Amino acid sequence: MAKTSPGEFVNQVRAEAGKIVWPTRRETMMTTVMVVIMTSILGIFFFGIDTFFGAIVKWLLSFAAGQA
Repeated sequence: MAKTSPGEFVNQVRAEAGKIVWPTRRETMMTTVMVVIMTSILGIFFFGIDTFFGAIVKWLLSFAAGQA
């Protein structure tokens, strides 16, 4: 592996940093809105699933307690 001098390394880092394409303000806002929407939908979905399975477990426990 070839050794790189600190100056050459800094120059390479600057060259690579110059290739970065940052998102526009609109792209950032759209991505943020999509993330908020998706996490809200998933939160509601998992809340529903948790409620459903919680009701099943309560029913099974009450059923088992009635059989004793």
